[in-house]
Amino acid sequence: MIDNIVGTIKKLTEAGIALIALAIVLEVIFGANVAFVGVGVVENVLSIVGTLGSEGLVGLASIAVIYALFNR
Repeated sequence: MIDNIVGTIKKLTEAGIALIALAIVLEVIFGANVAFVGVGVVENVLSIVGTLGSEGLVGLASIAVIYALFNR
């Protein structure tokens, strides 16, 4: 039961990452006004990276934790 739930969560996470990657590619190709995306995905990703980068060691540790969670 729990294995099914964990498997479903992993599949949803992979689908979400694929959608984010698709949105970034579409925004790079067509510009910021992609009709069905509706938000500035590249700006949001850059904001998150900037925030984590400005936090120094805490940001580096949080990136390491996120990386470890995605590679489980």
